[in-house]
Amino acid sequence: MAWTRLTAAVLARDAEALSEALMACGALAASIEQDFATTPIEHEIFGEPDQPAPELWPHCLIEVLLPLEASAYSVMTAACAQAGLVKVPAYQTDTLADQDWVRLTQSQFEPILAAPGLWITPTWHVPPDPLALNIRLDPGQAFGTGSHPTTQLCLAWLVGHVQPGMSVLDYGCGSGILAIAAKKLGAGQVVGVDLDPAAVVTAQDNARHNEVVADFYLPDAATSGLFDGVVANILAAPLTLLAPLLSAQLKPGGWIALSGILARQGASVIEAYKPYCTLHVEAQSGDWVCLTGRKH
Repeated sequence: MAWTRLTAAVLARDAEALSEALMACGALAASIEQDFATTPIEHEIFGEPDQPAPELWPHCLIEVLLPLEASAYSVMTAACAQAGLVKVPAYQTDTLADQDWVRLTQSQFEPILAAPGLWITPTWHVPPDPLALNIRLDPGQAFGTGSHPTTQLCLAWLVGHVQPGMSVLDYGCGSGILAIAAKKLGAGQVVGVDLDPAAVVTAQDNARHNEVVADFYLPDAATSGLFDGVVANILAAPLTLLAPLLSAQLKPGGWIALSGILARQGASVIEAYKPYCTLHVEAQSGDWVCLTGRKH
């Protein structure tokens, strides 16, 4: 089966209303992304507990799938009227051919040597090195397949610093990859926290598949306590906001490793943690850095 893919460029104020109207008018799926043609860099958006809901990017792209027999013009015109748009925004269409999506997806994910002696291996592959530390992980709803430089920077830190029995908090755990790695490296109590309920469920499932015991929670349900180490691979803006909270989770002298930070953002994050921890650039991969340090 094939579909018509319709992509429209809209302003943030119209994006959600038009996306919902397109679904109501017959679209099979819809997504909103940043319109990179309007900006030279990626604009981060994020949400945190007790904070206002994040705004969309100033310029957005709406992408929807329509039945092949549907008239893109008719659907778009009707959706704009329903969304209250006076003018139909610029859009283009193409045909998305039917494919074996499972096989196509699997072909894009090979085993990854994510850190020295640590492989991330999808379940449909045989581990390249059975004697190495292997994490079985399939791509899913949550961030963290081991391919992104920020994940690899954090994994390399964990490989070199997790000691048997130490307690570790993974804040913004996503798929649970860092928490699972810490547990496989010998950590004792391991806790993962994420804002996304789907990520918490995914992390729990991944821990079971890897035969490790780790606890995963939403922020409001997380247990209290102090940890020997905290790792957080998020983005610079939320990491700055979270400086008091994450530092408060550390035992005196405990280590912290932060990534999801562009090199140009490192100094501002270091400054935000200065009252609690002395951070430095531990490693860099491309434009991304990992900051580490210890609590005063």
